[in-house]
Amino acid sequence: MAHILIVDDSPTERHFLKSVLSENGYDISLAENAEQGIEMAKSEHPDLILMDVVMPGMNGFQATRYLTKSPDTADIPVLVVSTKSEQTDQVWASRQGAKAYITKPVDGKSLLESVKHHLV
Repeated sequence: MAHILIVDDSPTERHFLKSVLSENGYDISLAENAEQGIEMAKSEHPDLILMDVVMPGMNGFQATRYLTKSPDTADIPVLVVSTKSEQTDQVWASRQGAKAYITKPVDGKSLLESVKHHLV
């Protein structure tokens, strides 16, 4: 069973993502902000991370860059999940090391396909 870390400051989004993924057999951990997400990624070493962008404090782009550049977590694929839907945001996420960009509102089927495709 793959372990997925969801990093999102919205309780509604965390609940939705967790529901879709846990109903499909994934083990889920939840972080409420980027800093907590980084710490959990280091300690739990999940198989995949879903990262929101707009959060208080450190944003998801900064956290993605940190995780993908850090030797401890560089092997964990990060998928950005955000309401920011501009092409420039997607390019910037890719430059930070994100493997995919999923736009909110999230379609459950598309989410599952992307997660399955990016699991190591």
